[in-house]
Amino acid sequence: MRFLHTSDWHLGRRFHGEDLIPAQGAFLDHMVATARTETVDAILVAGDIYDRAIPSLDAVRLFNRALHQLADLGVPIIMISGNHDSAHRLGVGSGLFARAGIHLRTDPDTCDVPVLLNDADGPIAVYGIPYLEPSMVRTQLEAEAASHRAVLTAALHKIHANLTNHQPAGTRSVVLAHAFVTPGTGQSEEPRVEESASERDISVGGVAHVGADVFDGIDYVALGHLHGPQKITDRAHYSGSPLPYSFSETGHTKSFTLVDLTPGTAPAVTRLPCPTPHRLERIQGPLEDLLNHPDHETLKNAWLEVTLTDPALPFEAMARLRRRFPHTLSLKHQRAFIPAQATDTPTYTERLQGRTELDIACDFITDLRGSAPTPDEHALLQQAIDAARVNELQKETV
Repeated sequence: MRFLHTSDWHLGRRFHGEDLIPAQGAFLDHMVATARTETVDAILVAGDIYDRAIPSLDAVRLFNRALHQLADLGVPIIMISGNHDSAHRLGVGSGLFARAGIHLRTDPDTCDVPVLLNDADGPIAVYGIPYLEPSMVRTQLEAEAASHRAVLTAALHKIHANLTNHQPAGTRSVVLAHAFVTPGTGQSEEPRVEESASERDISVGGVAHVGADVFDGIDYVALGHLHGPQKITDRAHYSGSPLPYSFSETGHTKSFTLVDLTPGTAPAVTRLPCPTPHRLERIQGPLEDLLNHPDHETLKNAWLEVTLTDPALPFEAMARLRRRFPHTLSLKHQRAFIPAQATDTPTYTERLQGRTELDIACDFITDLRGSAPTPDEHALLQQAIDAARVNELQKETV
């Protein structure tokens, strides 16, 4: 059986002020055309359909158009909600959509309700696990703790029970999930995956990731959340986002993931490039060099992040850059190192670079009273940060 795996559409998102609705419409048209050309048997959409819980009218119109295009394909579509989506809003009408072959999984209670497919090799059960915010679904899933690993483990227990007790022997399994998944167990190792600045933090207690071992026994895991296409294990892959959403994604090849699922072997995975309106590039140097050097002529049609290294920020720098590079979207200023002006005092931006909210809070306590937070105070600060993030999520999505 052949699947087209995609995720992280983020319909309605803007890129440094640039309206992406036309590019997202072109991507969806290309996805439908690819599904026809590649004769796929089903499409898997692993969350973050929208960029915001309350999407713009343009984004809703685009999704409505996509639903009609997908229904016209005549193949099953399985979608889950991501951490940017409002599960309740996205799930409205899911019963009616299912009649048209579009299966929306936005409620944790339905994660063990499969979409059943068949091919020449037998049955396949496709399960959708929507994004699980641990503190909001722990009781519902009867998880052991309010952690990403605990709630995903509880969801997989339900899925395995359905496979064992309600599906024929030999049924192959596919799971969609929206989570930060790393190779191995995820218990102690640092993440060995490629992150992007455009991904919203989902950490709980300072831990955002879970190990791929949670999905042991599943034939293919279609992942969403990370924006770079990448392999986690032979059977678990991120499709990545179809468009770039931050300059940290410079160098990504945006793609769909084509998955051929055959019994008794790891899925065959092929990346199919997605159309992007402009390539991403980062350049730096003094303004006059950037404006006049002939080597930069090839960047006229690129989306650009420009870092100027002049001693002082030049007058009307952005306007002058856009006269040569119309798609300059981001401008930074980082003075070139001059020994005579060298100082050991870092700037505010430099001090914050790479620091988490917890790091900053601990620094504040240390600076205020002259001693670092105690272990108990450290834990309280972490709880406060987690509570603030969940509170913001509840305001957006509930």
